[in-house]
Amino acid sequence: MSKDQAIGALMLVGAIVVIILFGWMMLDPTLWKWAISIIAAVAVVGVMGIVAWIGYTMATTPPPEPIEFEEPLETPAEDEEEAEEAEE
Repeated sequence: MSKDQAIGALMLVGAIVVIILFGWMMLDPTLWKWAISIIAAVAVVGVMGIVAWIGYTMATTPPPEPIEFEEPLETPAEDEEEAEEAEE
């Protein structure tokens, strides 16, 4: 078994344990408030963590260099119009 497979197996077992524990807490009349509070806290911390990571990345990334164009490119239609004007 590789290291990745071992980590995957641990994640699977951990997720199953959390599902069972959460289900038990939701069914217990004295613990369901704790279950909801834990889920809400994990959700808020997770979303705000992602927002903080995006903000940090935006704040520390230098702006891109501006793109400078030498001359505008002419389209084939403009070339044909110029050729017709030159012929007249």
